[in-house]
Amino acid sequence: MADVADKLAYFQAITGLEDVDLCTEILAAHGWDLELAISSFTTTTSHTATGTGGGDDNNNNLQSSSQSEPPLPPPPPGLAWKIIKLPVSVISGSLGLISGAVGLGLWAAGGVLSYSLGFMGLGSGSATSSSASAPLVSVSAATTEAMDFVAPFERDYGMGRPNFVSEGFMDALQRSRNSFKLLFVYLHSPDHPDTPLFCRRTLCSDGFVEFVNQNFVCWGGSIRASEGFKMSNSLKASRFPFCALVMAATNQRIALLQQVEGPKSPEEMLVTLQRVLEESSPVLVAARLDAEERRNNARLREEQDAAYRAALEADQARERQRREEEERLAREAAEAERKLKEEEEARERAAREAAEKQAALAKLREEKAQSLGEEPEKGPNVTQVLVRFPNGVRKERRFNSTVTIQSLYDYVDSLGCLEVENYSLVSNFPRVVYGQEKLTLSLKEAGLHPQASLFVELSS
Repeated sequence: MADVADKLAYFQAITGLEDVDLCTEILAAHGWDLELAISSFTTTTSHTATGTGGGDDNNNNLQSSSQSEPPLPPPPPGLAWKIIKLPVSVISGSLGLISGAVGLGLWAAGGVLSYSLGFMGLGSGSATSSSASAPLVSVSAATTEAMDFVAPFERDYGMGRPNFVSEGFMDALQRSRNSFKLLFVYLHSPDHPDTPLFCRRTLCSDGFVEFVNQNFVCWGGSIRASEGFKMSNSLKASRFPFCALVMAATNQRIALLQQVEGPKSPEEMLVTLQRVLEESSPVLVAARLDAEERRNNARLREEQDAAYRAALEADQARERQRREEEERLAREAAEAERKLKEEEEARERAAREAAEKQAALAKLREEKAQSLGEEPEKGPNVTQVLVRFPNGVRKERRFNSTVTIQSLYDYVDSLGCLEVENYSLVSNFPRVVYGQEKLTLSLKEAGLHPQASLFVELSS
């Protein structure tokens, strides 16, 4: 049931029929062969399409001719050729009132430059369904077809022709959108008897060529080629020569503004094109102004964004500089505090060491003073010693003649009159230095008994 529903939905999308019962009857009559049903329907539609005149009126109705047209060349067999016969949906009508809109099918864009899309498969019932998964026309093929149309056209009708672009239809449509122009479409039927005369007298006339090249983007295609054939079905071309003016709409749709069928004189064509151009001018001008406004807005946004980024970068630079300055000041403050603390600790350590040293010296002086004992009274075995210090201080004391020179040094140390530790006791007449080698001699042995006068000589 899912396969039947899919085929029914696809058949409705392709043919545009809304009557579900009628679509079901058509598919059932063809044994639910989707390919056969579509081929039968489109062949019948293309051969029976007729209409009435008025191609130049303000309602932009599709033109047709009462005279019979020779049938199109029979398509070669194969699924791909039959599928490209399916109509491309277009929006038909004037700029002010578009009479209808049908979405452009996925198959229509298959292989068209910049709109290449695959088309959906026809189900397992089709004998050639494996080939339906590939694009109908490749990107290079669309361009090749356009070039293959231009070259024979120039060969047959000369260089004085409209400037047909050498690219696929959708790319030409996009080009017209970007240049804010309408797209002039010419579908070429090489086998139609009116084609040579129309091409020579109208399409390649100097005035017509100049007007078209100046005001439109031109695209031409032969209905013998796949894209030209698809566009003839899309635009429902029932009579040739066939020309149309279209413009890009939304959602992969095109707006058919005017079509001209059958042979026309250059004057008739120019009147029609001029009228459509005048009618479309406000829309094109509005589109151009809107695009310019968007560009200006985009440029303004870019400039604002650039100014904002520059201001942000400047703020960030100032903030970074402020942080760096704060960090530098913090480092300097921390360094100054560290140095101050070190100096304080050094002073405290020096004061502590000095106090310890003073305490040690005081203790040493006290110990040495105690080691000297009581000063003896005058007697034959007592030596009177006078000591002169460098600062002029004189100290005198009595010692037993048996004490050593070391006792004299202990006495000097116990007085605390010197700030230095290295000194010598020296006698003047005769000059004798009582240094380390004489510390163990007694006063009598050193020749200092019964009295001696010594002075303190500081060591260098």
